[in-house]
Amino acid sequence: MKISLITATFNSAATLRDTLQSVQQQDHPDIEHLIIDGGSEDETLQIVSSFAHISKVVSEKDNGIYDAMNKGIALATGDVIGMLNSDDVYARPNVLSTVAKAFENPATQCSYANLQFVQRDDLNTVFRTWQAGPYNRRSFYFGWMPPHPTFFVRREVYNKVGLFNLQLGSAADYELMLRILLKHEFPAVYINEVITKMRMGGVSTASLKNRLKANQGDRLAWKVNDLEPYFFTLYLKPLRKLGQFLKRG
Repeated sequence: MKISLITATFNSAATLRDTLQSVQQQDHPDIEHLIIDGGSEDETLQIVSSFAHISKVVSEKDNGIYDAMNKGIALATGDVIGMLNSDDVYARPNVLSTVAKAFENPATQCSYANLQFVQRDDLNTVFRTWQAGPYNRRSFYFGWMPPHPTFFVRREVYNKVGLFNLQLGSAADYELMLRILLKHEFPAVYINEVITKMRMGGVSTASLKNRLKANQGDRLAWKVNDLEPYFFTLYLKPLRKLGQFLKRG
């Protein structure tokens, strides 16, 4: 089973080497790693060129990270596609083989797992753990969503439901998972393990203004899919994250 990974970069030299090393160390034998760069002006592309495992590099101006991911999906040839941000790393060398095992069942269309938020300069210092938990069709209505950096999807699913909606801003990943899992009801497997470490400092949580903007994007995500959340759904979504601070290991 070929797994395609898409890493969107833009002036990512400070963290990219860790990301690429974590892919290079994977024990799964069939990996296609695509780097979609937004025209970096730092040493990003020099770092990329030093890793022999990388399958393809595209460097040109884009319309942000989700535009880059869409380009990567269009180029991917793997059976299963995952996203790995340029400041994230896989938690251990058998992550992709674990994901591949989940997709051995032909009924599995998506998978997701747990994620740790770690200190930017120390990947072993954990601030909080996002334990996603099992999914059922009502989960989204109670503020649930899976961690997007742990989300893997069969390539044909994208062919059926489309790509990231660039009009949704930072809520584009939420909208896509809502569309795949809730609207179209593609079955997903939950891998109850931490597979990805994410450095702290996400855009949508950086300030109250950005959080309010993200909430507006979340509301639009339901609207564009002709879905109606409960009145409390989108208030529960950020509140659910509070419990993650109690889970550091």
